[in-house]
Amino acid sequence: MESPTSNPVLRVNNLSVQFHTRRGTVYAVNEVDITLRAGETLGLVGESGSGKSVTSMALMGLLPQPPAIIAPESHAFLHGKDLLHLSEKELRYMRGNVISMIFQDPMSSLNPCMRIVDQVAEPLILHRGLSHTEARKLAIQELELTGIPDAPRCALRFPHEFSGGMRQRVMIAMALITRPAVLLADEPTTALDVVVQQQVLSLLRERQQQLGTAIILVSHDLGVVREYAHRVAVMYAGSIIEQAGKEELFSNPVHAYTRALLAARPSPKTKGFPLPGIPGLPPSLLSPPSSCTFRARNTLGVPELCLTDHMPELIECSPGHLVRNCPGCTARPSK
Repeated sequence: MESPTSNPVLRVNNLSVQFHTRRGTVYAVNEVDITLRAGETLGLVGESGSGKSVTSMALMGLLPQPPAIIAPESHAFLHGKDLLHLSEKELRYMRGNVISMIFQDPMSSLNPCMRIVDQVAEPLILHRGLSHTEARKLAIQELELTGIPDAPRCALRFPHEFSGGMRQRVMIAMALITRPAVLLADEPTTALDVVVQQQVLSLLRERQQQLGTAIILVSHDLGVVREYAHRVAVMYAGSIIEQAGKEELFSNPVHAYTRALLAARPSPKTKGFPLPGIPGLPPSLLSPPSSCTFRARNTLGVPELCLTDHMPELIECSPGHLVRNCPGCTARPSK
């Protein structure tokens, strides 16, 4: 895997998102900081409900406000513009042009009434002002680059005539046809078999190397993240609890939650035995604890030492390796 450049292309500072509901306020994302460099892939991992997709949707400006409320002190700088404080007109220019997104389910993301070629061509018409003829020609070329066989003929089909893997290739073509600086890939291989999954992710990496695009890869699959990401950020209960280069994180996980996630991975050693899991459930984000959020589920640390009076801070435990400094979560039980 090629190394990314040192130039930061996206800086997210103090991103916090709340949802006002009838049951109360949901604190979905809390003070998330992300720095992404050109050509880099950042893997964003964690259980369902940890805030991964909300983070991506907030950066794209796709959260309905209300009920979503993005904290005024939140910022996300891309090409000198703050994505979280743009007018609707400015956001429309950035979205799909400078920053794009691949969604989990391509079937529900593609328009069932439009031909594939018109959907891939649409960003060029909207953002580049090309004619339909020019845009269609470039769309077919992009579909060929993403591995669609017989693209001139297949491009005239509708989404329901494509397989899941082919639809995801179409989504990649749509997302990259404007050559965006940042691509958000939210579970791009959901419901795909392992062979097609590898093809799609390899295609993403190949196009990234050609275009220099920075990617945030949201995934539950730690194997995928280990193979395709440069750095990994682990989210839990709306916050990043550990972040490091992939080799450092997988070989030297510090936080008890990260260690529990890695221990729950299937392996040849677990064949014939129940898979280890993490007991209990994440805390309710309607009333999140004001101290260590992992204390009740901490089996790989020393829960008696977990903070009970304030939230642990994100500190640098070694160069480039950040972790929430909860004594009970960073400690290891004595044997």
